[in-house]
Amino acid sequence: MAITKVAVIGSGVMGGGIAAHVANAGLPVVLLDIVPPGAKNRNIVAEEAIERLLKTDPAPLMHRDFARRITPCNLEDHLALLAECDWIVEAVLERLDVKHATYAKIDAARKPGSIVSSNTSTIPLRDLVGAMPERFQRDFLITHFFNPPRYMRLLEIVKGPNTRADAVQAIDEFCDLRLGKGVIHARDTPGFIANRIGGMWIQSALQAAFDLGLSIEEADAIMGRPFGMPRTGIFGLLDLVGIDLTPQVAASMQRTLPKDDPYIRLYKERPLIARMIAEGYTGRKGKGGFYRMTRTETGRVREAIDLATGQYRPVAEPTLASIAERKPDVLLRHGDRGGQYARRVLAQTLAYAAALVPEIADDIVAVDEAMRWGYTWKYGPFELIDEIGADAVITLLEGEKIAVPPLLRQAAGKSFYRTSAGRLEYLAVDGAYVRVKRRPGVLLLADIKRKSKPLARNGSASLWDVGDRVLCLEFHSKMNAIDPDIVFMLGKGLDTVKKSNGAFKAMVVYNEAENFSVGANVGLALFAANVALWPFIEEGEAAGQNAYKDVKYAPFPVLSAPSGMALGGGCEILLHSAAVQAHAESYIGLVETGVGLVPGWGGCKELLTRQVANKKRPGGPMPPLMQAFEAIALAKVSRSAAEAGDMLMLRESDGITMNRDRLLADAKAKALALAKDYQPPKPAPLNLPGPTGAAALKLGVTELVHQGKATAYDAVVAERLAEVLSGGDTDMTLETSEDQLLALERRAFQSLIREPKTLARIEHMLETGKPLRN
Repeated sequence: MAITKVAVIGSGVMGGGIAAHVANAGLPVVLLDIVPPGAKNRNIVAEEAIERLLKTDPAPLMHRDFARRITPCNLEDHLALLAECDWIVEAVLERLDVKHATYAKIDAARKPGSIVSSNTSTIPLRDLVGAMPERFQRDFLITHFFNPPRYMRLLEIVKGPNTRADAVQAIDEFCDLRLGKGVIHARDTPGFIANRIGGMWIQSALQAAFDLGLSIEEADAIMGRPFGMPRTGIFGLLDLVGIDLTPQVAASMQRTLPKDDPYIRLYKERPLIARMIAEGYTGRKGKGGFYRMTRTETGRVREAIDLATGQYRPVAEPTLASIAERKPDVLLRHGDRGGQYARRVLAQTLAYAAALVPEIADDIVAVDEAMRWGYTWKYGPFELIDEIGADAVITLLEGEKIAVPPLLRQAAGKSFYRTSAGRLEYLAVDGAYVRVKRRPGVLLLADIKRKSKPLARNGSASLWDVGDRVLCLEFHSKMNAIDPDIVFMLGKGLDTVKKSNGAFKAMVVYNEAENFSVGANVGLALFAANVALWPFIEEGEAAGQNAYKDVKYAPFPVLSAPSGMALGGGCEILLHSAAVQAHAESYIGLVETGVGLVPGWGGCKELLTRQVANKKRPGGPMPPLMQAFEAIALAKVSRSAAEAGDMLMLRESDGITMNRDRLLADAKAKALALAKDYQPPKPAPLNLPGPTGAAALKLGVTELVHQGKATAYDAVVAERLAEVLSGGDTDMTLETSEDQLLALERRAFQSLIREPKTLARIEHMLETGKPLRN
């Protein structure tokens, strides 16, 4: 069954977010909500929801224009539109009476065979549709999105005993392929998978902090990065999602869980939390939460609440010795309160997770994926047990006087995951190891690496054979910052394909890190500048320019497949590639001005060339220069792959993949399609205005300085950039070659890298992760 149009009923935070993400996938959406009493505009609720989508940050929409795909409607005048929809998503209040009334309206208006689902996070499916006709039950399932729907990858699907298999398959495939979701099939149990375990983790961490007398800063430092959990820590996370949700989730759990469930035994009402909610301290959406910002005579101050007194005080850096430990097993053995806190929380959480399989899911893989995708844990609970060691976790539980679940006992002396014959396997509930199955069409470099060795490798990059005569260049430096080792391996990859006698016919630049590349390794440049190794810097820039130019003019296609940030030098490799297959969540831009530099590996040249060739641009010599100048000088970064197209960082012919796990397969297929009769581009000299164009660009910057919107040193950097983009000493009657533009880039870069204020900007960025406006 093809899904071509979707309806969402309920335009609140979740309903609006779901509608936005369906629009991101390219489909028309009907968004329906109530008609407020006495409203003159009967669609006002849905219309205001769409307006909020356009204002919300982070943006639910991947492009502002996608809002046009959402039609605002109401439940009194427009129910007939449901007959046009293949999938109807209910996202109304979490009240059975409201949901039942909504289902009656849906069933009267929908077409036969359309699929209906609920976004409920708390109500069992049997309670939702037990009283509905059997035909409705056959078409009904739960699709539990996580907030915000665009960014949180997890989608839990729960089917009922009467749900038809083809309906489940249609939603599964659509959400995987079109919405980019990590689809997990959960059982119809309280909290499903992620909220069941996540709720226990939150309650355990919350209660233990009160009981053990930890400050919230100490608790967040322990129950965060050391265990691969959200860097916010537990109290920062509660501020983010809303403290008022805590008692709502607890009430749902208490209502639906067995009375002897460990969650029920653990839960305690805390008067402080009740008081905070009553006074409007519900987190970031309220007056503040466990943390808040206050204004003082000296400026804004971040404060934290004292769990014992309920009073706010300035945030204090935690001093527990255990916080310095970064290895989970070492931290768990530490003798101070931090170690005690970690032992209590992890013992309760991991024991709970191990006891719930197969009650809540078929296997441990589903549980681990649910926690990684739904709660952004680096490791799922069973992966974390492997990190610590199954025997160590068993000893931990025994020390905390917690019963060891049978599934964990089975892992004694072993691990939950292992690699056998180059394949990843997991421990099943019967004690046997079973191969982890990937969805059809999924190709992961991690799996290739388990069963093969790199063709070449150094400390920052590797070359892999990914099959079908395609070579893959993988970055693996810190944050995938591009350094001489990556530049060398890029050249080696190009040579490998050229000299392979047809064994390879294309190369893909791809990795599975959080970010494709944050840009050049400016720390290395800073070190070299501080010791006046100018020839090293000059050679590095020339080597990068030459390597990227070789990418562009290679006799075979080089395709880049970014996900996450592709900044600076990472963006420049995209600009030189024959094609790009980008993950939808790709954030692309030339950001060098933020550290007082200009793009030095051909980024100025390539973006300018695209702007000049843009058939939609205004006429005359200055518009393309101004567009490129604005993008680079302001260090603009796209907030999605769709936005990158507007900036010409991506071309109309480039592809976008919604599901991260499908990116390599899509990139490989695109590279192979290009390889048929591939011809590299021909050099395209430009006619540029020279000094007159540079003067016009500089004039705009001078005005910004006068207005206080740019610093004097911003103007220095922008003037160097203007000289590059205008072509240097030329005019419109002369052609400026690529090599001439590259020489201008080098001159501007080498001039700026010697400036003390540029070095200060680089140092500040490395220390704080934020730009310095000096």
